[in-house]
This record gives sequence, structure tokens and C-alpha cells, in this order.
Amino acid sequence: MEGFDDPGIFFSDNFGGDDQNNANVINLTQIKNKFKEFIRTFNEDNFHYKYRDTLKRNYLLGKFFLDVDMEDLAGFDENLADKLKKQPSEHLQIFEEAVKEVADEITSPRPENEELQDIQILIASNANPTNIRDLKSEMVSKMVKISGVIISASGIKAKTTKITIQCRACNNTIPNLTVNPGLEGYALPRKCNTDQAGRPKCPLDPFFIMPDKCKCVDFQTLKLQELPDSVPQGEIPRHMQLFCDRSLCERVVPGNRVLIQGIYSIKKVGTGGKGGNDTHKAVVGVRAPYMRVIGIKVDTEIGSISRFSNITSDEEAAFRKLAALPDIYEKLAKSIAPSIYGSADVKKAIVCLLFGGSRKKLPDGLLRRGDINILMLGDPGTAKSQLLKFVEKVSPIGVYTSGKGSSAAGLTASVMRDPSTRNFVMEGGAMVLADGGVVCIDEFDKMKEDDRVAIHEAMEQGTISLAKAGITTTLNSRCSVLAAANSIFGRWDDTKGEENIDFMPTILSRFDMIFIIKDHHDQTRDITLAKHIINVHLNANRPATAEQEGEIPLHVLKKYIHYCRKHCGPRLSPDAGEKLRSRYVLMRSGAHSQEKAADKRMAIPITVRQLEAIIRISESLAKLQLKSFVTEEHVNEALRLFQVSTLEAASSGTLSGVEGFTTEEDHEMLNRIEKQLKRRFAIGSQVSETNIIQDFTRQKYPERAIMKVISTMIRRGELQHRMQRKMLYRLS
Repeated sequence: MEGFDDPGIFFSDNFGGDDQNNANVINLTQIKNKFKEFIRTFNEDNFHYKYRDTLKRNYLLGKFFLDVDMEDLAGFDENLADKLKKQPSEHLQIFEEAVKEVADEITSPRPENEELQDIQILIASNANPTNIRDLKSEMVSKMVKISGVIISASGIKAKTTKITIQCRACNNTIPNLTVNPGLEGYALPRKCNTDQAGRPKCPLDPFFIMPDKCKCVDFQTLKLQELPDSVPQGEIPRHMQLFCDRSLCERVVPGNRVLIQGIYSIKKVGTGGKGGNDTHKAVVGVRAPYMRVIGIKVDTEIGSISRFSNITSDEEAAFRKLAALPDIYEKLAKSIAPSIYGSADVKKAIVCLLFGGSRKKLPDGLLRRGDINILMLGDPGTAKSQLLKFVEKVSPIGVYTSGKGSSAAGLTASVMRDPSTRNFVMEGGAMVLADGGVVCIDEFDKMKEDDRVAIHEAMEQGTISLAKAGITTTLNSRCSVLAAANSIFGRWDDTKGEENIDFMPTILSRFDMIFIIKDHHDQTRDITLAKHIINVHLNANRPATAEQEGEIPLHVLKKYIHYCRKHCGPRLSPDAGEKLRSRYVLMRSGAHSQEKAADKRMAIPITVRQLEAIIRISESLAKLQLKSFVTEEHVNEALRLFQVSTLEAASSGTLSGVEGFTTEEDHEMLNRIEKQLKRRFAIGSQVSETNIIQDFTRQKYPERAIMKVISTMIRRGELQHRMQRKMLYRLS
């Protein structure tokens, strides 16, 4: 026992510890004083005290947070900013205490009973974001900045910051124990150390939490997915769990593109508690990473958060110069997939799709979309998929998907059950992730009909509405759709007309331009095409000479599209509006062309939906030249593009079922055929298709109309193929 009472050992340890603690306290006090000085004295031009004034204004408005720029802090004291970056957890707590003390000074005198509120520090920085894939174990507990898309958000929950615990046996109370921030909890003491003479010792694990004496804050967990253009080929997008508390809750919804400033942290995996509280063991593999958010920048302008958001003044001057070129439209069209020969009008239409029209909010609160949708129908081997792949690369925000591998939930949004809370949460699909960009859907004809119906609202309204599992909500999906499809017969058959396609009129009418791409057999064209393809393969590994050939390089084109979409929103000029109005009336009446006026199919060529499509195309042509108003030249080119795409497809009879491309007489005739067909054949009877056609052609009905009725009834499930050239009629 003498060793324990030895004064040398006792005083040596005791004083040594005190010196260390005192030095630590002095250090923390110095840092706190520096933070207080920063808030009080940092000023910009004209002695505008940025943070002091903002803090007072926020506090009086009941907003208990303060946004701080890391660049301002570094300008005030670089060493202090460096400490905050390298040890954010400790220094952020000191910073918040310092701000609370400053708030106490600048808001006094307050009412006597009013308690001083805690202030949350939100950090912002102009540093380039780190990719989620580059976050490694050495960055744990450091401040990092990442970008991505929010794909799901939990509800608001409560987390304790201070707890009071009590012993069940002796009622001993331990107040105001601090709980670690983030997703870490607090390990209750296993033993009660109260010494009471004559009482037995308290049992193991005697403590319980007193809920009414705990201090709580709101928190929310988010799921962040890396940006689609950051995902390497063949890789699955990575995810990161985010922890937001206090004023950061409810700032984002699924589909938002965000920049996150946070502390890279780790949490326990499962409930087994393997690895204990030893952080070094945890990093090896028994702990999962998450991000404790200390600042969020939400993408308020569509597409503003991307790798092209920082455009220099030199680049801006170059873009203005590029927009002023007289042949900029032709130059852009030539730059779209230059390795693909021909398809000049299709490429011009894709240029319009990439730049898009102007989104409008009407006085009554309704929205008019500015996104242009294009459908390419035709023969295989006409480079439709290659065009889609190129558009995905050149669009600032692009998502590529194939029709057969896409479901309605994958394209729009799905409702999932959160494994930890067992609550339902919502996750956005491809069209939500492509908000402000382009969705390229290949093999559009291979999609199920129900899945195609799911994107109706997204294509016209720019939103996705969900009502599942008690979740009723609307997500933004302001994206253009570029779709490619083949005909039913593999190759296009001109004799079959509208039977080549298996689309409902409702989906077709939502496309602004529909191109029929046929593989024509022409010897001269075939020779030129063969030469072009051979040259492409011969020069595949040589350095690009895009600028010499009058094309815009891919990286410049991508930035130029982003710049035009962000800085230009053209409107119709009175002259252009008058020209559109007169052309619309002429096209409705069919009087602009004697040949077309004689053709019944073209008597009502367009509806209001197609007129709006022409307006959007005109606006996109003005936008690519950075002009504020649409001129008559833009309207003429938009009408020409509409003529060579949708109107040409309609004149060939391909779109005779689409809204606006079928006359009232044709509708009445189709209805008469359907009624007679249902009346003549009993439910469940078997009848040959040849007999139906012969029966109705004797009544002077055209065979094309009979086949259209049969194909429509097959699509609705009222007629069903059972054997070769036989049908089973099963009307319910």
C-alpha cells in the first residue's frame, strides 16, 4: 500500500495532467476568441459587416443558422480555416459556441424569460467537389465536398444532444451527458459508482434514460447517388448516406442535384457492435461511411450544378462570338455525330432538342414545357442507337436506357421500404435523375404498353405524380425524350401504312417531331455511304481534326449547350407570332396546298399540341444563336422541320390514328366497322381474319380501315391470336 501513498508518484501524475489540460483549455479559448473576432470584425467594402449583420437579422427572424464561406475565413486567418478543414468536428462545435456568445451580445437586451438559442453553422466553399468514388479511409473525420443527385429522403426524426440518466437501484441522476453528433449514439455506463454506506452495490446496467429531461434536435437521412456523367462505363452508380440536422432538414427532395459540404464519418454496421468504439478497428471494415452534412447548395436553376457550372469570361466571349456566326445552325448540325453519314434533318432536329425551348409559367399557375421530344422510327442499321449514344454524351445531363430493360418504376419513381426504419421512402428513376437534361430511350417499341403509359405525364407536364403505399407526391422530371423504335415487321413496309408501328395515339401525339428513317436502296447513295464508313474505320485511331472540317469539338459543344440553356430564354416576337397564327389556320383548313387539300387525311393536319411543338422548335433555334426573340426565319425553319418529320409521316398514312391526323369521317367509319364486328361475331367464337376482311370489303369498306380496327381491338385485348391467321374473339 505504501506505493500508492508515495507523494512523488501522486503529485507527478496529477500536476502533469493539469498542465496538459490547462494548455488544451487555453488553446480552445484562443480558437474561440478568433472565431468571435471573425464574426464581429469581418467586413467587405463600405464597412458592411457581413456575418455580424446576417447573424442579427437571422436571429430576429427566428432563423437560427449562419452561412459561412470558407474563402472568407481563410482570408481572415488561413491557419484557422485549415484547422476547421482538418478537424471539423471539434472546431465546428467551438465555432457554434463562439457564434452563440456573439449572438448573445448583439441581440441583447432580450425578454427576461427568453432562452438563448443555439446557432447552427453552415459551411459553403468554392472548392471543386470530390467524386464519391474517391472518398477513402484517410479522409475520415475530414471536411469534404461532394456532388450528386438526391434519390430518397426519410421523414423527420428526433436525436438527443444532451441526455439525463438515472440509476434504477439508488435513483442517482447524472444530468446533461453530451451525445456524439451524427449517427453515433451514447454508450450507457455499465456500473453505478455511487457509494452509500450500508447499501448493497447496484447491479450491472442499472441506468435508464429520462426522456423528459433530454434535449433533442430534428434530423433527416438522405440517400445521395453520384451524377450519371461521373459513373464509369460498366459501373453501378455509388451511393452515400447523408445525415442532416436542425435547419438543414427538408431542404431537398428526391431528384434535386446538390453540392454537399460535410464531414466524412463512420458508423456501426448492424447491431452486433463488432469492433466496439475503437475507431482504428472500425476503419478496417466493420464500420460503414456516411456524410454528416454541414452545408447544402441545391440546384435551383436546372443544370446549374454540373462539371460545366464554372464558365470563365474568356469562354463566355468565345460563346458569344460563336453564336454570332451566320452558319452556326449548320455548324452545330454538322457537329452532331459527325461519324454518321447523312440524316441532315434528323441532326438538325437533335440540335433543337439539345437546346430546348423556353419553359413558361402562366399567370394562372400552369406550366408550359420547353422540352422537345423526338421519336425516330425505321429500319434497323440506320444508326438510330448511335445517335442516341452521342446525344447522351453531348448533353450536359444525359441518361441512356433501353426499352426492354426499363420498367415504369425505373423510368419514373419507385417506393421502397427503408431497411432500418421499415418506413416507405421514395426513389427517383431515370427521368427524375435526368431533370434538366435528355433521356435517350432505345428500343422504344419493345417496352410494355403499361410502362409507356407511365411516362405520359412526364413527357407533357414535366412532372411525375405518385400515389403508392400512403405516399402521394409530385417529382420534377423536366427532361426531353429522344426515343428510337423499329417497325413491327422488322423492316419498314410502305404497303402496310400505320400497321408498321405499335404505338397508342396518346404517346405519339406527345412527340414534337416523328422521323421515319428508311434504308433506301440507291446505288449512288450506297457508294458514298460505303466510302464514308470505310474512311471512318481507316481514320479511327488518328488525332481528331474536327476544327479543320468545320465541326465544333465535343467538349466545347457540351459547354456551349449548357451556357445557352442557362443564359437564354427567347420569346416569340409579334411578327413571328402573326406568321405562326396564319400558317396554323392555313394548315388546319388545308388551303395552303391544292394537292393536300384534296387529300382527306391532311384536311386537319395539326392540333394545338403540334402548334406548341412548332413554337418550341422556333425558340430553340433562337436560343442556339443567343437571341432574345424568335424571328420569322426561325419560324420558317421550324415549320420546315415539322414538315419533313411529323407531316411527312402523316401524309404517308403512318400516323393516321394520332390525334389531329384522322378526320371525323374516318373516325365514324372505324366506329361503324367495330360495332358491326362486335354485333356479328359472338363472344368466344373463332373466325378467320380472311373471312372478316372479305365480309367487310363486300360492304365497300377499305381494307386498310378493317385492318386498323382489328389491330386496335387486338391491342385492347378484345381480339386475340390463337393460331395462324385465326382469331378468338373474347369481348368482355
